[in-house]
This record gives sequence, C-alpha cells and structure tokens, in this order.
Amino acid sequence: MHGLVNRSIQYFITDTYGRDVWGKVVDHAEIGFREFDAFNTFDDALTVKLIASSSAILNKPLATTLEDLGTYLVENPGFDHVRRLLRLSGTYFTEFLTELEDLPERAKLALPDLDLPELQLRQSNPTDFQLSVDYPLPGAAHVVAGVLRAMADDYGALVVMEVGICDQGREFISLTIPAPSFMAGKKFDLARVAKC
Repeated sequence: MHGLVNRSIQYFITDTYGRDVWGKVVDHAEIGFREFDAFNTFDDALTVKLIASSSAILNKPLATTLEDLGTYLVENPGFDHVRRLLRLSGTYFTEFLTELEDLPERAKLALPDLDLPELQLRQSNPTDFQLSVDYPLPGAAHVVAGVLRAMADDYGALVVMEVGICDQGREFISLTIPAPSFMAGKKFDLARVAKC
C-alpha cells in the first residue's frame, strides 16, 4: 500500500480526534511506530489492521469509519488538492460522476505508483446510477461513498446513496439524484490565487 494512504489515515485520526487517539490506534494495531512516511510502501495487511484498529478505538462500525475517512479527504482544507482534482471532472455532480472512471489514470499522472480503485459507472435512467468499485482491499466502496457525499455537498446536489456487494463479491454504490441542483454549491475557481 502506498504510504500516502496510511499517512492520510494518520492525518484523519489526528485532525479529527487528536494525537492521543492516534496513539491508541497504533498501539492497538501493534505496528511499532507512530508516523507514516508518505513515499514508502507498506504491506496491505498493515493498512487493514490500521483501519480495523481505528474503528475499534473510535467505537464506530468499520463502514462508518471508512466513509468518514473519504469525507475527510475532500472536506479538510489540508487536502484541498484532492477536492481540486475531483472538481476538475465537471461543472455539475452528474457530469462529475460520468468522469469518475478516468480518475485513477489522472491520479497516476501525479503519483504513478498510487493504486486507486477501478470505477465503472452504469446509468439506468436520468436519476439512477450504479458505481462499481473494484479494489483488492474490502471496504473501498465506503471510502468512495464518503468522497461522493462530500462532493455532492460541494456541488449542491441532493443524492441518496447505498453501498452494497454483488454476487461476485464486488462492491458497488447505488446513487439516486432526485435534485442535481438542490442548493448552491461551494465556490470553486480553477485558478488559484497565490498568497505571500
């Protein structure tokens, strides 16, 4: 697993719950260290252990912990680059959804060794979509669902979502968008203004 993933989990816990809670998470996981280097790689089993320990220490269901992580990646100001990358996918939430399949390849332009879930979108009618999430580690769809909830809010869309698992074990997210422009979206400018 790319160290950036584990580092993101570390930041999510420390920013949201504090360094003491992070200390309890790593102690519970018995990983032997407290800081992750974003540019190292780690065994996938360590990441699974880290997420399970986070869920246990926070006393939250695993799905909730993963979804909260996905939301954090979009809404936390320290991860603004993630939000900007996602907002470049379209002017409206539905347009953003149709461009999601290309996201892993766009991310590889910046970080060639970062493996994101493979995403496939199917639209059954103007308001109903199903997003297939293919990734070796279980629970990836919950992280993606957290990202999608935050992005729906960012675009001002009203979206109803449910995470499920199909017969082949592949995770998916069902989305219904009754109001693509439910409220005003958050301000987004393509150009950034540099500050001194």
